[in-house]
Amino acid sequence: MTDLSVEPTRPSSLVVVIWKKHRVWLASALILAVLLLLDPPQAAESTRFAVTALAGTAPFLLLSIGIAAWAVTTGADNLIAKAFTGAPVLMILMAALAGAVSPFCSCGVIPLIAALLAMGVPLSAVMTFWLASPVMDPSMFVLTAGVMGFEFAVAKTLAAVGLGLMGGAVVHLVTKAGGLSMPLREGIGNGGCGASKIRAPKPVVWRFWREPEHRAKFGREALSVSLFLTKWLLLAFILESLMLALIPAETVTAVLGGTGIVPIAIGTLVGVPAYLNGYAALPLVGGLVAQGMAPGAGLAFLVAGGVTSLPAAIAVWALVKPQVFAVYIAVSLGGAFVTGLLFHFWTLA
Repeated sequence: MTDLSVEPTRPSSLVVVIWKKHRVWLASALILAVLLLLDPPQAAESTRFAVTALAGTAPFLLLSIGIAAWAVTTGADNLIAKAFTGAPVLMILMAALAGAVSPFCSCGVIPLIAALLAMGVPLSAVMTFWLASPVMDPSMFVLTAGVMGFEFAVAKTLAAVGLGLMGGAVVHLVTKAGGLSMPLREGIGNGGCGASKIRAPKPVVWRFWREPEHRAKFGREALSVSLFLTKWLLLAFILESLMLALIPAETVTAVLGGTGIVPIAIGTLVGVPAYLNGYAALPLVGGLVAQGMAPGAGLAFLVAGGVTSLPAAIAVWALVKPQVFAVYIAVSLGGAFVTGLLFHFWTLA
């Protein structure tokens, strides 16, 4: 006789599922709950700070949500396929520009990278896109301008393009000399999601509002992006409030301020383990800059962390051979340091 009974979900398993799905919201709630028990005035101040900060960034947040939902609904992100056609030098240039406007984070770009490499796209162009994409996109530009200022947003965009071009040029020269052949590890497939955008890009539906299904898709994407950005910004603003309350400005100025190259080097290295998320990092860096962190060190932190955050680095290590991984790390950290240094001198001029 067949047993048709269904084993009930264990409480521990349910807790794990809930935590994985809502861990960012729960982290914010947990922090505020602990503060409420240990330091009620700080709990009230952190809540007030986070709500006020969210309200202040609301116009930029809404614009960012609209841009992201529009890109997915219209299929404008399929245009990145055009960046990987033509002569190598042209591909590097186009890949850098496409990377600066594409909506991929440091982890989200990994499947697409696997697809491109498996399809035989030159590593130089792939590395260019790989490095430029996580640093900036239109939504990130709008939020960066709102949180850090327009000048910082422009600098971060130029850093994305420059980092991509630097990586592409380095890899192009190395591959011409016979190195970095067969970059993927054995057994790596064609990348899964993201591959279709390159193999068979769909036409862009610019006037998406004419079709009910496209309007519905825009609504779903807008809601999804809204929840994603709000949860990360809420957590970031709560952490920023604690950082402002607990870390003396003098300490920040002593470690990450000043005019030398040491603060920029520290910002570059700290960006790798300390980087949470591109959107969450903005308020944290903004708070540090307000306390005395050198703007160049802040830019270096965002660029280095955006490309080489620990989850992304682990995924890259599993994807490509050690030589390619070493180039990826070296160019990422070196490029972040250089862009931070250039921005530092620019702000002093």
